[in-house]
Amino acid sequence: MSTMFSDKTYRISRENTQAMVIDVQERLTPHIENHEAVVNKIVTLIKGLQALDIPIMLNEQYKKGLGDTLPEVRELLQGDNAKSFEKVTFSACDTDTSWHYLAQQNRSTVLLCGVETHVCVLQTALDLLDNGMQPVIIGDAVGSRFPYDKKQALRRIRRAGGVVTTVETVLFELCRSSQDPAFKTISSLIK
Repeated sequence: MSTMFSDKTYRISRENTQAMVIDVQERLTPHIENHEAVVNKIVTLIKGLQALDIPIMLNEQYKKGLGDTLPEVRELLQGDNAKSFEKVTFSACDTDTSWHYLAQQNRSTVLLCGVETHVCVLQTALDLLDNGMQPVIIGDAVGSRFPYDKKQALRRIRRAGGVVTTVETVLFELCRSSQDPAFKTISSLIK
């Protein structure tokens, strides 16, 4: 039996990962199916990523129309914890300042959470793929108004080469070991 070698890695590593929170805003999020559960997962994800020291960027779609990011999310992303960008494009990659910040991190795996899955999350994921990056959609931390739209968006992202996972899975994968200093924090968040 021969062993194959490849430059492609399937593991999500802490050193090569950054995260993007997309459009979790006051006038949009309440219309998302099961929005309270989605927001709770986003909060858990952010807390876990902060324990792992993963860079997080916040994107907000047309704040004048959709309002600010929900307070429970915004309060976690103050100061040095995250960089915030307003956009009018659906893809966060279509906004120059957002794209430059993302590229400057030199981390090719980008975790995506937020709303709506079939619009801004999908278009951002496709642009990341087009630019040689690996989008990882956190399936239980994204949402759409209608379940079928979310389902089809996740299917399209997978077929294009994106990865779909869950909050718990990605946090433990980034942690890798119960010996990691972030393990206790992550374990308490997941309970």
